[in-house]
Amino acid sequence: MLRWTLAGTLLLCAVQAIDFRHHHYEDLVRALFAVHNECPYVTRIYSIGRSVEGRHLHVLEFSDNPGIHEPMEPEFKYVGNMHGNEVLGRELLIQFSQFLCEEYRAGNHRITQLIHDTRIHILPSMNPDGYEVAARQGPLFNGYLTGRGNFREVDLNRNFPDLNALMYYQERTEGPNHHLPLPDNWEEQVEPETLAVIRWMQNYNFILSANLHGGAVVANYPFDKSRDPRVRGKTTYSATPDDKMFKKLAKAYSYAHSWMHKGWNCGDYFEEGITNGASWYSLSKGMQDFNYLYTNCFEITLELSCDKFPAADALQKEWIGNREALVSYLEQVHHGIKGMVYDDNNNPISNAEISVSGINHDMTSGVDGDYFRLLLPGTYTVTASAQGYLSSTSTVTVGPAEAIQLHFYLRAAPKDTNLNKSLHNKKDQHSGRTPLRNPGPR
Repeated sequence: MLRWTLAGTLLLCAVQAIDFRHHHYEDLVRALFAVHNECPYVTRIYSIGRSVEGRHLHVLEFSDNPGIHEPMEPEFKYVGNMHGNEVLGRELLIQFSQFLCEEYRAGNHRITQLIHDTRIHILPSMNPDGYEVAARQGPLFNGYLTGRGNFREVDLNRNFPDLNALMYYQERTEGPNHHLPLPDNWEEQVEPETLAVIRWMQNYNFILSANLHGGAVVANYPFDKSRDPRVRGKTTYSATPDDKMFKKLAKAYSYAHSWMHKGWNCGDYFEEGITNGASWYSLSKGMQDFNYLYTNCFEITLELSCDKFPAADALQKEWIGNREALVSYLEQVHHGIKGMVYDDNNNPISNAEISVSGINHDMTSGVDGDYFRLLLPGTYTVTASAQGYLSSTSTVTVGPAEAIQLHFYLRAAPKDTNLNKSLHNKKDQHSGRTPLRNPGPR
């Protein structure tokens, strides 16, 4: 059979490995294990928890060292089927898993490099219980809300702790701008599926993510929650400090997608196929805002089909339309800067803060001392700081290609050093009060 390669050249090859049908839970599990059996040395299957009805939330990992975080190798995730009746993302991620395995076995250089240089985590279904409810009605009779929530009919994309309100308050008071604390007893306030995903985020230092939905065709980026929720019936743009970066990420998907970037889809128009979430409509307790405010991860929400539950005979067209976009978006995790944070004895420092002048949102280093910071091309002043150490600042120029390596070596602070003064100076850099020799883009 004929197919187009990622490079746009026509080749003869078999495509039986791509499975264009709907998968119930048992079928999904079999499909994931079939991929693992076909590519055992670059895949791993693990469960992050169970749904209300006890179904596993299975993740398929691709890596040249499955199960191991390699320092300076970024962690990426795709999440599908958060709303049980929005099923295209679930099927696309099964197909994407089959595609990665087949292309890796065929020696595709681009896919091989991605698997060797990235730790890729694929969660095809965050809401397997809701899917089964929706699937009982099928594509012809599925209602707009049937199966949307989990078994308890809770909308999982309205179920994460609301950190936006805290963030918006701290913007005015110059409080912390990242890794915001969770409220007391938060575990008791979320559903089992939400709890499992939050624990997943705590255990892996994800850098980039996408959450696959349906019901529209647009790449939606944070913030989802308006800064002024009192305005009813009116949408307001709610930008993150990384607004330009998020626009670039959304465009990376929309322009690689066969028709998303054209704007007109499903009776709606979104310029370039992207939208700020709050500008579309305000949403509280969503997953993409939570990722940005609680972790090092940038996440966007991909609305991929007008029909929430498309018929099986539409799946091949949707796969062809999304295939290049799924790969291109994944590649974005390798842009910006990355590096290690060491002490003066070359021991890695975890939880060091990485701040970029002019962008009021910091990252932290992982348990191995490695950090990643997505940035647009430009020149930036970057500071690394950690409790008990003197901060270190460097200027770096980021290009359009792979991430620039920038390592930091922090000296232990003398006992009489005023570390509060150092932290105050870092806040001044964010606010622009300290003149910089090489200011980065704002």
